[in-house]
Amino acid sequence: MGDSGSCHGIEKHDLPVPCSNNVGLICHAVMHYFSLMKNIHDLSRMRSRKFVFRDREHGGDILAEMLFPAYGEREDTMVIGIPSGGVPVAVRIAVALKLPMDLLIVRKLPVPGNPEAGFGAITLSGEMFLNDPLIYKLRLTPGQIEEQAVRVKKELERRNRLFRHGRIAPVVSDRTVIVVDDGLASGFTMMAALRDLEKAGAARLVVAAPTGSENSIERLARSVHEIYCPNIRSGTYFAVAEAYRSWYDLYEDEVLALLGEFREAGGETDQESR
Repeated sequence: MGDSGSCHGIEKHDLPVPCSNNVGLICHAVMHYFSLMKNIHDLSRMRSRKFVFRDREHGGDILAEMLFPAYGEREDTMVIGIPSGGVPVAVRIAVALKLPMDLLIVRKLPVPGNPEAGFGAITLSGEMFLNDPLIYKLRLTPGQIEEQAVRVKKELERRNRLFRHGRIAPVVSDRTVIVVDDGLASGFTMMAALRDLEKAGAARLVVAAPTGSENSIERLARSVHEIYCPNIRSGTYFAVAEAYRSWYDLYEDEVLALLGEFREAGGETDQESR
């Protein structure tokens, strides 16, 4: 719950009154919307503002404060970070909540000829979440999609060897999993991760990110039990970087250093905790 005592700006007196039968469908849609929104936790003092965090670590500290009352020191709970940007955030959360942590290797599928843009995302297991409207708009063929998927899959395997020493996917069966990234722009990378974890048998999925677009938050709310995102921003344009006063793409050796510091601080990986 945010510091305003509401969920994403929704107060109890805003809830709709019971509807008559002739507007039942509208009533059902409105109630469904509110049922989604009640599990979104933000902070009113950070809502729709830019440059609210010093850096990713600061964002992780804020999230840890929000998450601790519900998930601190729970034996059935673990933290999953999405490399690279999600790692410093996840480390802060895992240390503060005294939870085991692991990584889920997932990356966007780049648009051919425009690698900065993505038309979806894929996980190490091959689970894909695609932006179908964009694929239709760009007229991407099944062959082009498969070509990009094969290329990115090889990169995911390399990163798994580097960051996780080639271990199998995290064991999440019957566990609560807090899935962490440094921001939610389109939400497709997170959706691919969530679908992967759901198929692996996670009992409860919780998304945690310092910042996110309103559209991606509402899209993700349909697929998870809770979302913790202190800085939710509306508008047609959204950039994750604009939530941070200090922002840059992490180098791989920085990710490795963070993982080493986590272990030195007494943090456990998923395998070590079982």
